[in-house]
Amino acid sequence: MSSSPQYVLGLAAYYHDSAACLLRDGAIVAAASEERFTRKKGDASFPRQAVAYCLREAGIELSALSAVAFYDKPLLKFERLLETYVAIAPRGFRSFLRAGPVWMREKLFTDREIRAELEGYGGHIRYTEHHESHAASAFFPSPFDEAAVVTLDGVGEWATTSIAVGSGNDLRVVQEMHYPDSLGLLYSAFTYYLGFKVNSGEYKVMGLAPYGEPRYVDTIYRHLLDVHPDGSFTLDQRYFDYLGGLRMTSAAFDTLFGGPPRASETPLTQRHMDIARSIQQVCEELMLGIVRTAHRVTGLDDLCLAGGVALNCVGNGRILREGPFRRIWIQPAAGDAGGALGAAQLAWHRALKAPRPSPAGRDAMQGALLGPQFSDDEILAFLQGRQIPYERLDGDALTARVADALADGAVVGWFQGRMEFGPRALGARSILGDPRSPTMQAQMNLKIKFRESFRPFAPAVLAARADEYFALDVESPYMLLVAPVQERRRLAPSAGDAFGIERLNQPRSDIPAVTHLDHSARVQTVTADSNPAFHALLEAFEARTGCAVLVNTSFNVRGEPIVCTPDDAYRCFRRTHMDLLVLGSFVLTREHLPPTPEDEAWKTEFELD
Repeated sequence: MSSSPQYVLGLAAYYHDSAACLLRDGAIVAAASEERFTRKKGDASFPRQAVAYCLREAGIELSALSAVAFYDKPLLKFERLLETYVAIAPRGFRSFLRAGPVWMREKLFTDREIRAELEGYGGHIRYTEHHESHAASAFFPSPFDEAAVVTLDGVGEWATTSIAVGSGNDLRVVQEMHYPDSLGLLYSAFTYYLGFKVNSGEYKVMGLAPYGEPRYVDTIYRHLLDVHPDGSFTLDQRYFDYLGGLRMTSAAFDTLFGGPPRASETPLTQRHMDIARSIQQVCEELMLGIVRTAHRVTGLDDLCLAGGVALNCVGNGRILREGPFRRIWIQPAAGDAGGALGAAQLAWHRALKAPRPSPAGRDAMQGALLGPQFSDDEILAFLQGRQIPYERLDGDALTARVADALADGAVVGWFQGRMEFGPRALGARSILGDPRSPTMQAQMNLKIKFRESFRPFAPAVLAARADEYFALDVESPYMLLVAPVQERRRLAPSAGDAFGIERLNQPRSDIPAVTHLDHSARVQTVTADSNPAFHALLEAFEARTGCAVLVNTSFNVRGEPIVCTPDDAYRCFRRTHMDLLVLGSFVLTREHLPPTPEDEAWKTEFELD
């Protein structure tokens, strides 16, 4: 007679990107970020609705949990806060007056807060160090029996970069860099300086970089940091203000780079593009230096990556191509939300002393499709309740209908199966378009996403066809690797003197909507095992057009979390210029929608990222 299953709940909360994850006998049952339910981007509150979803997915109550784990140690963070303010006193007094009372009132009493939220759970709450949670989220679900694990982010308790060794069900940190020297904070300082929002706008810097020239690389190396032989570095804090101030950069930084920080939503100049290119290049070089040290220290051939900096897919691509490791695997929820998964994994292996299931050559993330799903019956009830006209199609008829629309230039909202865990839409909550269109990128940015025109879109490609389009010889299921578009697909630059963002609309390949300025693309490879519905659509589009690629971007508008429910998807569809909405087996077309009063007020509903 088999024993009852053991459940472990992992939590991340109170800083940004709160999330919950539930394991059953070590396997992931469900994981989701709180923002998807509350519709508040980066929601830091206790993940109440995410927890409720995880329990609902498993069909259990809180009393069935064997363990609860939290993704960092608040007392260690408070220690860092106090030591920092004492070290720089009295300079940081204003910042302490803002942060201190919040810490005293809330974060020092995390245990009490969690127990109040999890009424009905009477067991231990286990706390793991922040970087251990990241490392565990990368190694334990990876396909590797043994691997080096590198975590790169802003800061946990004290650690900002760590190297660990994962082996079987054991994980051990062997080397760390400590606050205030941080690659994540360095990149965020430039994010702030360029007028984007810290902790959410870093990917804009990466997307802007190819429009610039690396004119400031020497300035960054000469003034901002001192790189050591082992790849670690020291930041010159005269140029930063995050230790005790209310800004990321100081007046000395402004002087060094020729002016004050760019105000949000003001025009981007060539100087801004050059600064973005420069810090991106430095970031990539520092990432390479750190992973080379990890290879030397661990002697292992496989690498796992996590932490917010591991979402820098351009840097990841260089690690794959130029780094010393044979294989790399990146946690798709690499940011703080993934810490909930890592904390749960650590509790499973350490507290419950349970074994790790054999990786068997594939990762355990289930394609990152770990969020809520909605049956056709639930979707039908929603449509009928709102009196929304629809067409119902099944199987091949549905994919053929959508493929035809995409081939004719339509932009399609695609809502299928379980929602993705992590910041990338991977074919479950996606907006899709034809990559062959030279105007699709600008059209989708300005008319669908309501965001800056320079921001690139990613290609989803049939895994079996990926090497026909991209110089990539590994699978990239989570859209976390940038690879060059194949030379034979590239187009010669058009004549003229277009410069900077003016070059946006110059086609650079025969799939221009997903080819960035430097002939690169952030690739998602799709298999029938990982996402059968999306794979079938790609096959149907290829049969219709001869092209095995689709534009795939997240189903949301700027500043909004990715949609979670049919209602979220329908509201986003109504507010944009999408042509078609597919909810499960149901197809909605714009021309058949009931009229509603024109209302632009919703554009202020979401804070710009």
